[in-house]
Amino acid sequence: MSLPRGLKSVLTKAPTDVVILSALRTPITRSYKGGLKDAYPEELLSTVLKATLDANPNLDPKLIEDVAVGVVLNELGGSKAARMALNHTPGFDTSSTSLYTANRACASSLQAITLVASQIKTEMISVGIGAGMESMTRNYGTRAIPVDVWPELKESPVKEARDCVMSMGITSENVAERYNVSREDQDALAVESHARAARAVKEGWFDKEVVPVHTRFQEVDKQGNKVGEEQRVIVTKDDGIREGVTLDKLAKLKPAFKPDGRSTAGNSSQVSDGAAAALLMRRSTATELGLTGQIMGKFVASAVAGCKPDEMGIGPAIAIPKLLNQLGLKSEDVDRWEINEAFASQALYCVRELGLEKELVAGKVNPDGGAIALGHPLGATGARMVSTLMHGLQRTGGEVGVVSMCIGTGMGMAGVFVRE
Repeated sequence: MSLPRGLKSVLTKAPTDVVILSALRTPITRSYKGGLKDAYPEELLSTVLKATLDANPNLDPKLIEDVAVGVVLNELGGSKAARMALNHTPGFDTSSTSLYTANRACASSLQAITLVASQIKTEMISVGIGAGMESMTRNYGTRAIPVDVWPELKESPVKEARDCVMSMGITSENVAERYNVSREDQDALAVESHARAARAVKEGWFDKEVVPVHTRFQEVDKQGNKVGEEQRVIVTKDDGIREGVTLDKLAKLKPAFKPDGRSTAGNSSQVSDGAAAALLMRRSTATELGLTGQIMGKFVASAVAGCKPDEMGIGPAIAIPKLLNQLGLKSEDVDRWEINEAFASQALYCVRELGLEKELVAGKVNPDGGAIALGHPLGATGARMVSTLMHGLQRTGGEVGVVSMCIGTGMGMAGVFVRE
């Protein structure tokens, strides 16, 4: 049986392919309370960069030409801190490996991976790393809303300009109201997200993608006062997963963003800390270096699409069809979907709009849980999802995977990846 042209093209191997040799992440932990609350984002980046070198011992680190890091909240765009973290990490050649940061809000590290892939495809470089880092504990004080912005923008006659700083929670409520996503359905998705993530932890499905973080932890009381001495800890697991959460428990939670709303702390993504990184290179380079046995899969393409800022959550429902059409793919060609659960309202809308309700029930959409259970460290989320996707495809045997997320200010981004 011959494959459809689009699927055949995506699955065909070529020397110019951008292949992935490793995709790793730190645990994702709860901001302010979790195991990484006292870690610095650049500390998490250094950890995952070192783990990337350790996972590829037959690669000379001097061959890594450029590193792109997705960052959203860090001071100075994280550029200096991230560069310092790279130079601090044992093994990297500080005189030859360069670094830059990228900020496309929630899609920042998928954008970083895309940028490195584009550099490889255009022969600017042969080997690079696409990564992401975020400590929302340390940098979420303004709730990602600028405090010093041109006053005319705040009073702009253009609604879409003013809406760019709308609370993300209110955009979630807009989606729920406009597209009839009930509170009950949102809570049901949240229960399923936690159940799937808890199962993944219990079965050890995250073990190959998660690297431990050696850091510090200071216990504090409800007023923020220190309790006891600072401890040295090793954080090995995601800690936002609520095993055994039920619909009854979630139903008792009050709306988080408006008195009569449908979005709650229980059916929205968690504010989180974490980092992730993927090692990319041209297939011909992997062949020359004798690293073909290390290849996990390949980056195929990505696409970005705009939408109204006040319903930014619908972004994946626009970006995914755009990307699939560009590649000549159909939904049935995709074996696994990772669609970020920024809010249950927008995740459910996107699943329904994309016609993926059956796939969600069958466990082809977010089979190991999503951001409601795992968390959403803004700058690291895209690379975290790529890591979960690639390891998941290796475990289950699927070939084609899609990663997608909505983006604050009104966008969606999607990427297609193939397992080998």
